[in-house]
Amino acid sequence: MKLSQSIRFCTSADGTRIAVASCGNGPVILRAAHWLSHVDYDLESPVWRPWLQALSVRNRFVRYDPRGCGLSDRHVADLSVEAWHADMEAVAASIEEPRFVLLGLSQGGALAITYALRHPERVSHLVLLNAYAQGRRIRARTEAELLEAETLVNFVRIGWGRDNPAFCRFFTNLFIPDGTPEQHRWWGDLERTTASAEVAAELLSQMQGIDVSDLAGKLRLPTLIAHCRGDMRVPFDEGCRLAAAIPGARFVPLESKNHVLLPEEPAWAVFHAELAAFLGQDRRVLPRALREAGLTPAESALLDLVAEGLDNRAIAERLGKSVKTVRNQLSVIFSKLGVHSRSQAIVIALSGREAG
Repeated sequence: MKLSQSIRFCTSADGTRIAVASCGNGPVILRAAHWLSHVDYDLESPVWRPWLQALSVRNRFVRYDPRGCGLSDRHVADLSVEAWHADMEAVAASIEEPRFVLLGLSQGGALAITYALRHPERVSHLVLLNAYAQGRRIRARTEAELLEAETLVNFVRIGWGRDNPAFCRFFTNLFIPDGTPEQHRWWGDLERTTASAEVAAELLSQMQGIDVSDLAGKLRLPTLIAHCRGDMRVPFDEGCRLAAAIPGARFVPLESKNHVLLPEEPAWAVFHAELAAFLGQDRRVLPRALREAGLTPAESALLDLVAEGLDNRAIAERLGKSVKTVRNQLSVIFSKLGVHSRSQAIVIALSGREAG
């Protein structure tokens, strides 16, 4: 299944041009902007491409680059949180469907909360992953914590996108400490591609001043909150605080240290299964696709292990096979399913379970 997308532009209230991308068909999922984004470059990323694949299987997944980043206007004077809200308003206004699912990752959670409160008629469901109500500077309780927040901004200002491996490892390990060498390399490239050091530092400074803690308690819509226990970018307790503040919110702890979930880890499958159940997407079409794929019982069993989040080595140990044999069998399974990645296969496998 080839992943393709369309890119268009909309104009924010102050005339800033915002790049908007969409892929897939079906009910709309709109992702609020987050720090690292390049709608064109993300399509080839081993970190973000699996997200595009998973969320566009039966939805139209819409995302956009924040001002100063990616394909959106790079040279803008106003990088304030208020301007971010105006950008999101413009993007949402360009979506013809009357209602959509709103997804907030990291600081995108605060943007999503504010938009959902201002426009309850547009948002059917709110999904927050590794999000927070208060930025690092606002939630600082000691001088040392405040200094840490300020130091991180300065560290970004002097180290962003450098070839120096020490800088690169520091930033990458905040987001995907358990990533593969290829994913780490792409993350470093993403830093250099998506924004300048000065813009990245200013955006981070603005994020640190976010505070939607009073707004969260006013929400009245179905809300799913998931947070990684070992998240090194946003503490797990911040997810708990959000879940406690938003009435009726469902909270899902995830066993991961990554701020951005990766398809190779078990938490990936857990989150996407929870998301599917939350959205009530029973996947009636996909089980038929599974049947028509003609998987043998052995191949179906192997696919189930993939859906559990096991990597090739763990599957080989479980089945008493060599890693090479497992890899070859997975290639056959992917070919039968018409997919090109592990993440796509996981989504299809989970779909079959839910509908069954």
